[in-house]
Amino acid sequence: MMRFSTLLKHPADWMTGKGADNAVVLTSRIRLARNLAGVPFPGWARKEQRQQVLEELRPTIEGLSCMRDGFSKTLDSLSSVQKQVMVERHLISREHAARGEGSAAIIERRQEVAVMLNEEDHLRMQAIRPGLDLSSAYEMLDAFDNEVAEAVEYAFDPELGYLTTCPTNLGTGLRASAMLHLPALVISDQIGQVLQAVGKIGLAVRGIFGEGTESLGNLFQISNQSTLGESEATILRRLERVIAQVAKHERNAREKLLEDDPDMVCDKVGRAYGVLRHAWIIESKEALNHLSLIRLGGDLGFFPEESVLMCDELLMEIQPAHLQIQNGKKLGAEERDGIRAEIIRSRLQTLEAPDIHTIKKQEGDDDSPDLGIA
Repeated sequence: MMRFSTLLKHPADWMTGKGADNAVVLTSRIRLARNLAGVPFPGWARKEQRQQVLEELRPTIEGLSCMRDGFSKTLDSLSSVQKQVMVERHLISREHAARGEGSAAIIERRQEVAVMLNEEDHLRMQAIRPGLDLSSAYEMLDAFDNEVAEAVEYAFDPELGYLTTCPTNLGTGLRASAMLHLPALVISDQIGQVLQAVGKIGLAVRGIFGEGTESLGNLFQISNQSTLGESEATILRRLERVIAQVAKHERNAREKLLEDDPDMVCDKVGRAYGVLRHAWIIESKEALNHLSLIRLGGDLGFFPEESVLMCDELLMEIQPAHLQIQNGKKLGAEERDGIRAEIIRSRLQTLEAPDIHTIKKQEGDDDSPDLGIA
């Protein structure tokens, strides 16, 4: 089985956007919630029952072909910092990280498939792909789910579908989401209107780490809210359609900003570059917001294309738990802010100042996309 250090050393393809258009839609994620039949769900189970479920499910998941040479650890064998690193990598949830005995995480070698055992449900399985690609993420996870279903009996009702701890997951047990980078909509003050429209058609908008978290670095997560009474295909079709429209709206906003007020765009990108290139102390929130603007600059042609990949890698590397793991010790907030600034300065050394003189005004599309999905 893979060691934690190996997991940390190799970023997943979806983290680096390999082979995908991820200028606006960074990642697509599918999550399935499942429980075993005839056993109390984790929140109601006694410690021995949770342990029993773990002992049944863990070897089953580890034995699947795609999990060969993967990562598998019980949560009580991981330090709090190691668990937080996995939260920062979106491999486990914050709720799962808070659990210990009787819970485990099993992650496929490329980190595209991850399984949480005894989180809110007995099984929380997820697949992540770069860019807007919900359908292939679903196909990957559906095949995985079918393999598991051959080995264990799921709690299932002919009318209600898959039974889950939270009623909002009843039915398909499916949560589909995409992570979007929307700086132009934020800068142009259109973000509220767009997110309100998304909410009106029954989709949820959350921050970078899901439910109950704020948007940092202009990153927003859009997902389905209902799972009962609709097929997986219907849920995915509607979500992909809406996300594609939001992405188009962001692209239009980028073009329009550059056309209407190029000096303001140049100023924001240039200031972000200046701060990151020369700061000696920087908090996580400020760093993420400046990196968001560097990433925008990379997409608009202020910087080479590879600067987008560098920003995505830094978004992960400068998170608090990642900094502590890399330094091999627990760090106070001030120490983290100093090390974070040092890492960013080092990575930006080879990135030349934005070439604002060669940026040509692009003709923007004045028509905003229709977000009133039927």
